[in-house]
Amino acid sequence: MTSRSLFVITGGVAGAAAVLAVQWYQRTARLTQVKVTVPQLSELTFAVNNDARQVAWRMFIETVTRVSTQPLASDEGVVREALTSMYGLFATTRDTLKAARPSAAVPGGHTVEYLAITMLNRELRPFLSQWHARLREFEQSHPEAPESDWPDNAACRAELQQVQRDIHAYAVGFARLAGVREAESLIGLVPAPRTPDDLPERSRPTAGNDRDAY
Repeated sequence: MTSRSLFVITGGVAGAAAVLAVQWYQRTARLTQVKVTVPQLSELTFAVNNDARQVAWRMFIETVTRVSTQPLASDEGVVREALTSMYGLFATTRDTLKAARPSAAVPGGHTVEYLAITMLNRELRPFLSQWHARLREFEQSHPEAPESDWPDNAACRAELQQVQRDIHAYAVGFARLAGVREAESLIGLVPAPRTPDDLPERSRPTAGNDRDAY
């Protein structure tokens, strides 16, 4: 190998390294730390840059424009539509993360992906896997019956409100990561928790009946 060939190779390697360094800098530039309180995980520190803020903004819009954070009174709406909307949030979150570039790893800081995946696996997945199957069973066995005849209707709505309260906190977290001001006024009121006294007689928990204890 001649000295000229070695010079060309060395220059090419140095150039590639410089490009990678510039790309890494661009991804981590203006990196800031944000503290977010997450249900069941207390306060966490997140490291965000412009890419992460864009993902957080998309997640904020998705959470605040669905039934996931908007109250559904006992005499309003349809549970099937609410479950479909929640499933839509699950699918959209997954698609958003798949389309985005992974956040740059920063020691001591969590990423927006972590917050979104935690919301999916801790809040949406358990709720949907339980109530979607139970409602579908009722619909298949009572195709002509109105949804109000579903014995678990009130119990499902009560648990939906608890999930809404938790996702409300995630929405506020996405807003903080995205730099949204006055996020809570945009989201609206947190759904109030329901107590057994709020449920119809047939849906109130009874001794020995764990199925309705929600």
